[in-house]
Amino acid sequence: MTLPQNNREYGTKEYWNSRYTDETPDDTFDWFKSYEDLADDIRTLIPDKSARILMLGCGNSKFSEDMWDDGYKNIVNVDYSAVVIERMQARNSKTRHEMQWHEMDVRSLTFPDSAFDVAIDKGTMDAMMTSSSDVWNPPEQVVNDCVAEVSEVLRVLRATGSFIYITFGQPHFRKRFLTGEHAPNTRLEIKTLGEAFHYFMYVLRKGS
Repeated sequence: MTLPQNNREYGTKEYWNSRYTDETPDDTFDWFKSYEDLADDIRTLIPDKSARILMLGCGNSKFSEDMWDDGYKNIVNVDYSAVVIERMQARNSKTRHEMQWHEMDVRSLTFPDSAFDVAIDKGTMDAMMTSSSDVWNPPEQVVNDCVAEVSEVLRVLRATGSFIYITFGQPHFRKRFLTGEHAPNTRLEIKTLGEAFHYFMYVLRKGS
């Protein structure tokens, strides 16, 4: 794994393309929690295994692969790294050939409105925040990037869809990006995960 010289590189396409190029096609990395860790929560939040699910910033995580193996057969993965999308598509071409992979920026999705039942972000929004060390007063670009992602996610979610965001970011640092004028008619739920070190699962529901 190629580590960045500074955390800001986590928010650049160049870093990720370079990292994925250096890794083998079978390498995997999961931010925060694996699917096994979160499976019970995911099954509760998404009881319908035919739901159309959008995985935001999929990287080479096994999360969507493990969801597929657990019965969720309608998953669309996006990442702005062309390198990882090509590799993941090849890796899953035989065993999970119906799973979709698209090179796409989460801040500017090209899907039509109301195309998905659920969207999942596990670490992608966090990567966009690494350009600043000031969590209390992030720069305007960070705020704009995160708001753009949430706005696009809500656009492509159906009328009663849900956005599941998994992060180590505490509520007083993350709620600003999930609530406000860009997220009308939504309800935010927050669940704390873990014991020694806490992670958080934010569920933003439309139509509330």
